[in-house]
Amino acid sequence: MKSFGFVTIILLGLLADTAALAAGDAQAGKTKAQSCVVCHGVVGISSQPATPHLAGQPALYINEQLQAYRSGKRQNAIMSVIAKPLTDRDIQDLAAWYASIEIQVKP
Repeated sequence: MKSFGFVTIILLGLLADTAALAAGDAQAGKTKAQSCVVCHGVVGISSQPATPHLAGQPALYINEQLQAYRSGKRQNAIMSVIAKPLTDRDIQDLAAWYASIEIQVKP
């Protein structure tokens, strides 16, 4: 029983962290993403083969990757420069924007 309580606490903590990341403002992120459209496309769908699509990616993933570029844990000549001045709020907003874009697949 003690391990169940510990697991519950860990899971609640993870959910709280995820909720905090989801607290970004998608509309603010859309505005902030104007400098991203050159490489990642207007709605997060890149036309460049070496540039990833961001549309529909989970906010947690985008948040972690932008933080990694900002801190230098992840290296890319372009993204490292772009992410360096981003605030935590900027990253949350960008993550919320890209996560909010629904991908529609045509049959």
